[in-house]
Amino acid sequence: MPPTLLITRAKADALPLAAELRAKGYDVLIDPMLHIQDLAGPPLELVNVQGLLLTSANGVRAFCQRNSERQVAVYAVGEATGREARAQGFDNIKIAAGDVDALARLVMAKTRSEEGWFLHCAGTHLAGDLGAALTAAGYRYRREQLYQARAAQQLRASTVAALQGDVPIGVLLYSPRTAAIFCQCVVRAGLGDRLNLVTAYCLSQAVTKPLTTMAWRAIKIPQRPTQEALLEIVLDRV
Repeated sequence: MPPTLLITRAKADALPLAAELRAKGYDVLIDPMLHIQDLAGPPLELVNVQGLLLTSANGVRAFCQRNSERQVAVYAVGEATGREARAQGFDNIKIAAGDVDALARLVMAKTRSEEGWFLHCAGTHLAGDLGAALTAAGYRYRREQLYQARAAQQLRASTVAALQGDVPIGVLLYSPRTAAIFCQCVVRAGLGDRLNLVTAYCLSQAVTKPLTTMAWRAIKIPQRPTQEALLEIVLDRV
């Protein structure tokens, strides 16, 4: 029997990933640790903006809810965000290696500060400080909060049932925040002692930090902070 894989991403990102994994024969559960809500507002001002900074697929979708412009250059944090930008009609896309530090380095390597502003299409909660890195290098940076990501308060019944069972589980965790929320929900459900059957697949070393106080079957990290690299280790052996 193949192991059960638990996807904790927000629904819009979890659904296509679940379909891909089910096609490979895995039993897949979706239990989003964050619920995304776009914030209403007018179209964003793009005068003198030389590029959009996109640190999640949620930021891409939220921008596209407000603006029809697709000719502006996009600087995406990683492959998944870049794919969403392409799907939404952007074609001038440059992709960083998976975190905000890499994104800042990409911007500084490919652009000049005097050519205009960079607009960061972000949520109300930030990971890392992209703005500080760019402004310290002389870039003009503006952040717009376009969506909010509300934390889940409890695990879904299907997740609780899986944790109570005897089948090994692999949980995919993409950010320190979602990892922390998952741990909190596990504790609220009284299932902290069941993680000995769970392998945590974490996108990066930073994602593992909220996990260290709990006993897992294993914690695994890909060599690169991309979904492709994460899936390589997930599909190799759970």
